[in-house]
Amino acid sequence: MYKREEIVRALEQSGLRITSQRFCTMEYLLRRDVHSTADEIFHAINKSDPRASRATVYNSLNALSRAGLVREISIDGKAALFDSNLRRHHHFVCDHCGVVEDVPWFDAPKAVRHSLGARTVREFEVMLRGSCENCKKKEKPSC
Repeated sequence: MYKREEIVRALEQSGLRITSQRFCTMEYLLRRDVHSTADEIFHAINKSDPRASRATVYNSLNALSRAGLVREISIDGKAALFDSNLRRHHHFVCDHCGVVEDVPWFDAPKAVRHSLGARTVREFEVMLRGSCENCKKKEKPSC
């Protein structure tokens, strides 16, 4: 569980001004183990702080993302998801229910690295797709 001081320290170390909206946005993401859209975050924050506008929450997410405190995930043209898990990891997306799950980090296979030639890769993420455990249980066994 994250403490108020840890969130304040992270904001200070990133060079961001501490605002109630940035604090609430970080707190929301850190206290939930989910990948949320900006709209979901706005509605949750707005329940406790009705002064928080949609634009302010979006601006807070952009600032947090640029500062490296939040990771923005784009999936197939849908609304971006925001993730506060900054440890290196990949993602799994369920084709059926759309759940997005963190997958432990693994390096790119040597074949991929060698095929890049002289390119310089700054970062990469693998997006895995298939059936999550819940949807897999619901599938009918094939004969």
